[in-house]
Amino acid sequence: MNYEKILEQVREYVPAFLKNHADARLTYHNVAHTRYVVSATIQIANHYQLNDEDFFAVCTAAWFHDTGYEIEADGHENKSIEIATEFLAAHKLKESILDKITRCIKATKMPQNPDGILEQILCDADLFHLGTDEFAGSSKKLRKEMEALQGISIGKSEWRQRNIDMLQKHRYHTDYCRLLLNDKKQENLEKMLSKQHKEEKKPEKDVAEYNAVAPVADKPIALKKKAKMNEKKSKGVETMFRVSSSNQQRLSYMADSKAHIMISVNSIIISLLLSLLLRKIDEHPHQVIPAIVLLAVNLVTIVFAILATRPNVTQGTFSLEDVQKRKVNLLFFGNFFKMDYDRYEEGMVDMMNDNDFLYGSLIRDIYSQGVVLGRKYRLLRISYNVFMYGLIISVIAFVVSTIGT
Repeated sequence: MNYEKILEQVREYVPAFLKNHADARLTYHNVAHTRYVVSATIQIANHYQLNDEDFFAVCTAAWFHDTGYEIEADGHENKSIEIATEFLAAHKLKESILDKITRCIKATKMPQNPDGILEQILCDADLFHLGTDEFAGSSKKLRKEMEALQGISIGKSEWRQRNIDMLQKHRYHTDYCRLLLNDKKQENLEKMLSKQHKEEKKPEKDVAEYNAVAPVADKPIALKKKAKMNEKKSKGVETMFRVSSSNQQRLSYMADSKAHIMISVNSIIISLLLSLLLRKIDEHPHQVIPAIVLLAVNLVTIVFAILATRPNVTQGTFSLEDVQKRKVNLLFFGNFFKMDYDRYEEGMVDMMNDNDFLYGSLIRDIYSQGVVLGRKYRLLRISYNVFMYGLIISVIAFVVSTIGT
């Protein structure tokens, strides 16, 4: 099934559909919003390295998830599913794929309750903006849209309270979005609460009286902006470290899983060779050499797979000089598991009080994980190559020995 070709047709069809059914009142649920959700979906899906079928399903659902909104806002998810099903019918997709697309679109209905990674990805992509700088602008567009559709005026205070309730109740479903967006979402919530608090405490005075008693700013505006930018930069750095660490751990888990596959498969082949072929080798003497070749291939493959997962034993201690020179990474258990708690606590407190030491340790930790990952994947590649080429040679050898008799 050529998923990329079908997805390309979806990319062309949905924007054209939305433009043909465009409603001037829909300032939020429009082509721009759909493209934004699709972009967020691709970003999250790439993080989880979905297979072709799942990637196609979740991206297709992202394109179609709001097409029904152009026709009927209430319960638009069901209408979106109808539109998607009608378009995809011509492509004769498997029922399982259509089911994935349907469930993903249904999951976006508020309140969200996704089941499974695909539904979680689309739900988080649909509300991706809550944890970004686009939140304020999107909120204004949604307010304008709701006023136009409902024919009412929504006051700033009422709308702000709705947003506060939304941000307080909302939870991202994927760990990727929680790491990437939660800090900014909390910042957006705090801004809304701050505005609400100021409005509630605003004194009922005329302008002249208010100006007369208005407090002088503690800092120049330029310094406040600089402090705000530094705070945002700091949060961005912390988010980067969290996401990087999460990615490294996920890749390490994947490497261990791949190694386990190699060990299991080759162990089974060795067991079969020893129990079936070698026990009756006197009846098939011409297959001795191919059998030995295959056994050697299996053995070498297993050795490299085990090397890829074999843990390294470290010293487990650090000295006071290491801490003073900022050369030790206290975040890695291998550097402290033999140390007394008091010395470790002293080193950690020292690190937490020194941003350069702290960030340096985080950088060193990520680098060390990367070095270990590089070694794992290099050995895994050798293991897979030995297995792949060795299996081909062994099969050829079996065929030649059989024909030769």
